[in-house]
Formats: sequence, structure tokens, C-alpha cells
Amino acid sequence: MICSEKNSNKLERKIMKKRIGILLFIVVLVTSAAFIVAAQDAKKEPTSEDLFKQIQILSDSITLVMGDYVEPVEPKDLIHGAIKGLMKTLDGYSQFLDEDSFREITEETKGQFGGIGIEIGMRDGVLTVISPMEDTPAFEAGLKSGDKVVKIDGEVTRDMTLDEAVKMLRGQPGEKVEISVVREDVDEVLDFTITRAIIKLKSIKEAKIVDEGVGYVKIGEFQERTAQDLRDAIKGLQKVGAESIIIDIRNNPGGLLESAVDVSEHFLQPGEMVVYTEGRDPKSRIEFKAKKKALFPEITLVILVNKGSASAAEILAGAIKDNNRGVIIGTTTFGKGSVQTVIPLRDKSALRLTTAAYYTPAGNDIREKGIDPDIVVERINPTKEKNDDKEVQKAKVFDKIEDKKDEKPEDKKEEKYDNQLQAAIDILKSYQIFDKIKETEKE
Repeated sequence: MICSEKNSNKLERKIMKKRIGILLFIVVLVTSAAFIVAAQDAKKEPTSEDLFKQIQILSDSITLVMGDYVEPVEPKDLIHGAIKGLMKTLDGYSQFLDEDSFREITEETKGQFGGIGIEIGMRDGVLTVISPMEDTPAFEAGLKSGDKVVKIDGEVTRDMTLDEAVKMLRGQPGEKVEISVVREDVDEVLDFTITRAIIKLKSIKEAKIVDEGVGYVKIGEFQERTAQDLRDAIKGLQKVGAESIIIDIRNNPGGLLESAVDVSEHFLQPGEMVVYTEGRDPKSRIEFKAKKKALFPEITLVILVNKGSASAAEILAGAIKDNNRGVIIGTTTFGKGSVQTVIPLRDKSALRLTTAAYYTPAGNDIREKGIDPDIVVERINPTKEKNDDKEVQKAKVFDKIEDKKDEKPEDKKEEKYDNQLQAAIDILKSYQIFDKIKETEKE
């Protein structure tokens, strides 16, 4: 690069002239997000002087871009880009939400949106499927919890933000999206062509009697009404003879922390711990204990979990397990033991920020570990998966990914037989037998 002294002085004056205005603009940003910068190092608190020095560098960079970039640039675009970069230095669940993304978050709370039906996040810097929602296009196509998403519509996701990925996956119902994933223990890149649909987020997906005296309830996601809906479902099953209950939270991506606490209260005694959270400051510990009288204090309980059970679903499983209130059956859960808070900014954008980690009543930090079931039962698929017609290639994540022919993965619907559910039924039936034996001995 060649730069004369005259041009250099001129550039410095230009920077100084604009810096004041830029700094005033940056102060607004810092007011909203300074605590994020501080969160980078919990052991060493940065001083105001340290922070100001870094802001000066950011201010200089913005001034140079606005004054000397080949084309005019909107200050809003620069600031939003800077925030996105800031969030990428944090964990895989914190993200910047522009106005459109923030609006979509609101649509989710209304119960439906257009997409393929997966909960995604970043794990080890790679876009990862947390859980495919059951009865959605993603679930029917065969996506699984833990799948590493390496391409979306032919675009490699290596440097893609979580917000950008979500935007690409969502869209109008009927439109198709192509996804390539790398799956653990599979030596091939798996390609899926999935048709988007209206994703309806149901709280209680199913409630039925599965055997004599055994009721079954499937919780799809933890929403505001979940506790009330579960109460109604269990009472309805009791009226038709249910003496014990199986709560299925497999492939449940989570939802509201408060909802998981309310559901747990149905089964725990007042004062028993459900979960507690701790943020950066140890003094910020918040404990969530059962407050109300349990609606179902005596009912025999089994919780079904798998790798797709995450977040609020893990809170329920942890509360039941650590309080010895029921039996957890299935496989180890996902391990998303963190709390995200959506914080609106003044331009109708927002930050989804990890503000705390949560711990089970026994004090277990489940982040990246998950909750181990009391009884491990691997899911057995009775139907043989047919992959002969798929064109695949051996590769590691983000190694050479070549363009491949447009093809639709073969339908891999499973038969109705569910060995994990059957294991839960068998255990509850054995409880009933032992109860009858005890009653006979008393007589």
C-alpha cells in the first residue's frame, strides 16, 4: 500500500472530524451491550478505560468504512454487522435478532410459523440440530438430534451465523430447502430435500391409555399453557382408569423455563427444588421450588427421554430424577443447560443472550453432558433403513463437499412399535404387580 504524508494527515483530520459523531452513535450501542463485552472474561473485569480503548478502535473502523469505502454504507448495517460479530464470540445460543427475526420470535409464541421443524444451535462452532420436532417435515425426512448442518441450499454453513441459518431454513409453506448434514458414526454426508410447511407448535400432542391402568402423555414443547393442558390430560386419563402415567418428552426442544417448573409442581411436594440458575455473579442465583400442593402426589411416573430432549425438557427430567419422584427411561439428553433472555434494543432489533446456566436439584451442570436416564433403553428401529438409492460421499465436517444430484431422501417412517415406550409400560406393570403383592401380604 502506498500512502503519502499529505494524504495521511488529511485522513487523520477526517477521522477526528467524524469520530465525535460516531462515538455518540456507539455510546447507544455500548449502553445496550457493554455487559456482553464484560462477559468475555468472568475472572478479570475490564475497566472503563479498557472498554473505551476498544470502542475507539471500533469507531476508527466505522469512520474509515463510511468515509473511504468504495460505495456508501448505511450506519445501521455496519452496527448490526458489528453486533453479529460480537455475538459470534459467545456461546452457540446467543444471537443478534434483526427486526424481522425478532418479529418471527413473536410469531413462534403464537403457536405456528413456516419452516421445516427443527431446533438448531451452535455446538463446537458448527450448526447443530438440537431436536427435530415430531410430525414435521424435518422429522419425517429423517433429521436427527446431533446432526451437523454443513450446507443449506448449496451454501456452506462454516461462517454462517445462527440467525442467518434460521432465515434460510424458514420460508413459505410448499417451498423446498436442501440440507446436507454430517452424522456421528456415519461416514457419509447425508443430503435431504425438505418441503417447508406450517409448523404448529402443540403443547400436548397426544394423551391416551396404552395398557391397562397405564396412561401416556406426549409433551411437544413447553409453552404457557402446558402445565394446565397436562393437568387436564392426566385427569382425563384417570377418569378412564389410568393409575400410572408415562410422560414422553423425547424430541422435545424445550421452551419456557417457567412452564417446566409449573409442570414439575404437579408431582413434587411444596419446598422441593425444581431447578436453580446461576449467572455471572454468584449472588444472582435464583432457585425455583415447588410452591403449590402437588396435583398428582401419588401417581406412579415414568419420563421418556432421548438425545432430542433439551432445555426445559431437561429441567423436568432433572427435577423428577433428583427428587426420586419417578423413573427416567431412554437415552442421554442433549445437554442444553443454559437460559437465554431476549432483550429488545431501541431499533426494534434484539439480543438473544445466554444470561445464566441452570442446575438440577442435585447441583449437576448438564451443559454439553445431558441427563443420564435411570434405565438406558436405546431406540430400536424395527424397519431396515434403505440407503442403497442415495448418492453419498465420505467426508468429515466441512471437508470437500461437492455438488450432488438433486434427489429426495427415501422415506424412513418407522413402524408403530416403540421399544422404549414398551419398556416403560413393562416397568409400570411390574409396579402394579408388586403393589398387589403388598396388598395381599397386608391382608
